[in-house]
Amino acid sequence: MSVAAQPRPLVLPFETVVARSGAGREFDLLIACCADGLSSTDRVRRIISSPLDWDRVLALVEHHRVIPQVYRQLSPLAHFVPPHYFRALRSRYQDNVRRSLWFAGEMTRVLAYLQSCDVRALAYKGPALALQLYGDVTEREFGDLDVLVHAADVVRVKAALMEPGYQLSVQFTPRQERAYVESGYEYSFRHSGSDALLELQWRILPPFYSFDFDVAGIFERAETVTFGEWSFSTLCPKDLLLALCAHAAKHVWAQLSWLCDIARLTRDPRLNWDAIEKEARRLGAERIIAVNLLLAHKLMGSLPPAGFSRWMNDPATEFLATEVLHVIERNAPYDTESIPYFRLMMKLRERWRDRARFLWRLALTPGMGEWKAIRLPDRLFPLYPFVRFFRLGKRLTLS
Repeated sequence: MSVAAQPRPLVLPFETVVARSGAGREFDLLIACCADGLSSTDRVRRIISSPLDWDRVLALVEHHRVIPQVYRQLSPLAHFVPPHYFRALRSRYQDNVRRSLWFAGEMTRVLAYLQSCDVRALAYKGPALALQLYGDVTEREFGDLDVLVHAADVVRVKAALMEPGYQLSVQFTPRQERAYVESGYEYSFRHSGSDALLELQWRILPPFYSFDFDVAGIFERAETVTFGEWSFSTLCPKDLLLALCAHAAKHVWAQLSWLCDIARLTRDPRLNWDAIEKEARRLGAERIIAVNLLLAHKLMGSLPPAGFSRWMNDPATEFLATEVLHVIERNAPYDTESIPYFRLMMKLRERWRDRARFLWRLALTPGMGEWKAIRLPDRLFPLYPFVRFFRLGKRLTLS
């Protein structure tokens, strides 16, 4: 396995990056709590010994979903935190513990039921990711369940999930459903008793992003994680890293928690960086992986692998990482149906053919929005790509 670190520094020290960005000491505190090593603990102590806007700290903690990381770092230093704000942080942490344990129990119940229906499903993100990366479901914040299945099983699983109390708000005709399974990637269910969200996925990303993940291979390479007396399957480290990087890019790294996960995962000694680089090249995602690794290095202090040094030293990668860093600091996420967002998605791809496929599929792939907006009879179903084209054009014109 190739796990060597890059021999020379790629970026400025973190304090210099934050000072130049003007992000503020409150954001600096979040980063220090999320980073690894003794130096981060010293930085936390240094930051909280000076005046802070603690209302802003709590708002940033909730937005970036890093309550466990911040609470874990501040607990030994609680005497530096105004009592009212530390109690508020502790209350949020306790709420997260209860919520995480409930979701973990619910995940085992759903997967056990699907297994009884002879359906193979993978736990993805959520409790499974917390166990993989942190060894404890309460040490990562999440608010839903994600289950990955084969596309051929979607219709059967959709019907099966009704039994454990999950409901789907959207209703399709058989033709619409076949088209959606072909062009979509997930169904969102709500639990009738708790209103909890469960996302049933058969792809990692919507097809118009032009990431052709090998879902069959992901199932073949799956590994097992254990929660109490239960065990379930989830993505292996290589597939998980690629999926997390693609997911973070899709959402323009709006939450620091995603970079925390990626930084943590890069320390897994089982990662075969040669295989990751090969698969990233096949997907046309080397630049996206490099931006993720560069951000994790800049913010979390993780060591970048040697295999991506060419891409991480590329000026375009550095420019994109800086642009994304400003988005994270400003706490102002992109509108994911805006021209700036589409331009960024294009710049993140290194191959022209992937950019062209992204635009083509984006413009002409109908989805739930089109089917909900206009109900066409089945004989007019081929007109939905035109509905998509005009709805998207109208939205972009008005933005």
